[in-house]
Amino acid sequence: MSGPSRAFGKGTLYLVPNLLGAVPPERVLPARTIEVARGLAHWIVETAKPARAFLKSLGLPRPVAECWMREVGEAPDAAQLAELLAPAREGHDVGLLSDAGCPGVADPGASVVAAAHAAKLAVVPLVGPSSLLLALMASGLEGQRFAFHGYLPADEAGRVAALRRLEADSRAQRATQLFIETPYRSVAMLASCVATLAPSTRLCVAADLTLPAESVRTQPVRAWRGADLGAYAKRPAIFLLQAE
Repeated sequence: MSGPSRAFGKGTLYLVPNLLGAVPPERVLPARTIEVARGLAHWIVETAKPARAFLKSLGLPRPVAECWMREVGEAPDAAQLAELLAPAREGHDVGLLSDAGCPGVADPGASVVAAAHAAKLAVVPLVGPSSLLLALMASGLEGQRFAFHGYLPADEAGRVAALRRLEADSRAQRATQLFIETPYRSVAMLASCVATLAPSTRLCVAADLTLPAESVRTQPVRAWRGADLGAYAKRPAIFLLQAE
């Protein structure tokens, strides 16, 4: 494979979006993304096990076990980043892969991308699913001004305080606020939203995006108070709110 930085004798860092769940890659990934990924033999990944499952689903022309693969880790230092990017500096194209969705977005791979720029390596983002953008697109909420906050505090008091702060920010800035939660706490998060936010605040829950059970629902909090919150149990979801 010939990457954009080949003329300089260096490889290219390809940012390869992962699937959001167990679906055939052809259902959500463009042909070029699959083609480029199949041609890579060097991989920097968030976690090795899901990475191997994804690569196997692509039908690589070589056994996955023969691929060079290293995990990013939570906070790699300069020496570790240099080691991860060594194949690219030696002329090999390298893929960066998150556990789900787009690498570098709410993902430790961002440090690898920054290091690649510092090393003057070409960085090429490939097209694929981003749960954040898919949720924002489908929510009907403000798409010109928005902010993503990752995970809110796990304890109830901290979660309630964070929700109130996000609602106030949304109202002041006329912006959509996005956040996520682990699937096993989705119901608790939704219950906190319903109990804490103003009745007129619009709340969207986008669950199981790109999967057969996909659902996106946006309505005022007052309407959520009559909904079956248990229907979101153990489902990966993006939460979005916009205060009136």
